Amino acid sequence: MSLRGSFFIILVFLCLACEAGFAGDTKREADFADEIAKMQIVGKRVWLETQGNKFLALYTETEKKLSHGAVIILHDQGGHPNQLQLIKTLRTVLPEHRWSTLSLQMPLREADATENDYYALFPEALARIQAGLSYLQGNKIDSIILAGYGLGALMAVYAQSEKPLAIKAIAAISLAVPASQNKSVQTLEFIKKIDVPLLDIYAEQDQATVVDSARDRRISAKANAAYRQDKINNESHLYQYDEGLVVKRIYSWIERVLASLPPSAEAVTTSGTSTTPPQ
Repeated sequence: MSLRGSFFIILVFLCLACEAGFAGDTKREADFADEIAKMQIVGKRVWLETQGNKFLALYTETEKKLSHGAVIILHDQGGHPNQLQLIKTLRTVLPEHRWSTLSLQMPLREADATENDYYALFPEALARIQAGLSYLQGNKIDSIILAGYGLGALMAVYAQSEKPLAIKAIAAISLAVPASQNKSVQTLEFIKKIDVPLLDIYAEQDQATVVDSARDRRISAKANAAYRQDKINNESHLYQYDEGLVVKRIYSWIERVLASLPPSAEAVTTSGTSTTPPQ
């Protein structure tokens, strides 16, 4: 084959790759799923699907007879749906306060990937959030909150900006404003478009892209009467000293938000069954 022919084939391949988007690291996802399968966890594993690809989620039903609804949880970069400390605490403690949780495995890149490498996966992240919504709605849950942490928070506001979802509110933990021209991470523009209640919660010693942009986020949200920003003092991005306080701030805020919504958005009783794991 000539050099020109080889170049043409490579060019076609690159164009197709760009059109389809970058694939995530399914091997890492499978490894995390295997690790979680070996654990004694609260809740149950369910398998959701986007375009024929299955991914893991952890559904934890509230122990209370009457539930407020459910919270979809999105982990930080390179994480998984049962990750310590914050994600596991969120998904297991919220059910004690009348909120079931569905913690999703978000798409991954290789272990040494940078945040920039993840931006191409945001359309897949949106598809997974929609699959989570469909699962909960299929279980007759119509009061749904979206809660994201770190990169998961950025995915949450991207998703709501890109295609408004059937959710009541968003809790964004450690929401960054990256110094990037990539259209998938224009946080301030996303915030301007969000008209559902938005909790913007961050740590006093959080990452610079979170702390330094706090005022900019408030300004972007000034048209949203249901926006609230909350700083957790004496904590870093990992919330390793009192992650329970973060959870308390979130469910307390959600309850206040619910109280301001129309009666049709009030509590519903939840139920649900696991889907079949992939063979």
